[in-house]
Amino acid sequence: MATTDEAQSKNTGADGDEGKEAPTKRKLSLKIIIMAVGGLVVLGGIGGGYYFFFAGHGKEEAAAAAPPLSKPVVFLDMPDLLVNLSSTANDRTQYLKVKITLELPDQAMSAQIQPVMPRLMDAFQTYLRELRPTDLDGSAGLYRLKEELTRRVNAAIAPSRINAVLFKEIVVQ
Repeated sequence: MATTDEAQSKNTGADGDEGKEAPTKRKLSLKIIIMAVGGLVVLGGIGGGYYFFFAGHGKEEAAAAAPPLSKPVVFLDMPDLLVNLSSTANDRTQYLKVKITLELPDQAMSAQIQPVMPRLMDAFQTYLRELRPTDLDGSAGLYRLKEELTRRVNAAIAPSRINAVLFKEIVVQ
């Protein structure tokens, strides 16, 4: 009977050996799960790096090889403008010389603008004469000038529209 008691105590774990074996199995399975997740993260990083560095270039090459779908723009040079700027009584007279080019969406727009060119020149002259030299300071001042001239051209040729007013030369003296 002693042999059955020894076998029974080994199986039941009178000292609580069975309770110690369960956490060992749990730690082992938790370690396996963490290692598997870590391995998946590493593989995902390798796959993402490959796609970023090697596989993504095929799309760029395909996009570069595709012909442009937009029509070429047309540029129309306006006559040079020379105006004196608005000033206070104490300041000396300053002049503004501007060379302007209009960016048109197509060649047909050029034929529409030619008959109204005197109206455009008048609108530009009257607006530019009211500017003060401080209105043209910095890139923000030139941006506002460009936007205002674009608005005036579009108002004169409505319902047609131009793309932009471009400055070839601006001199404030």
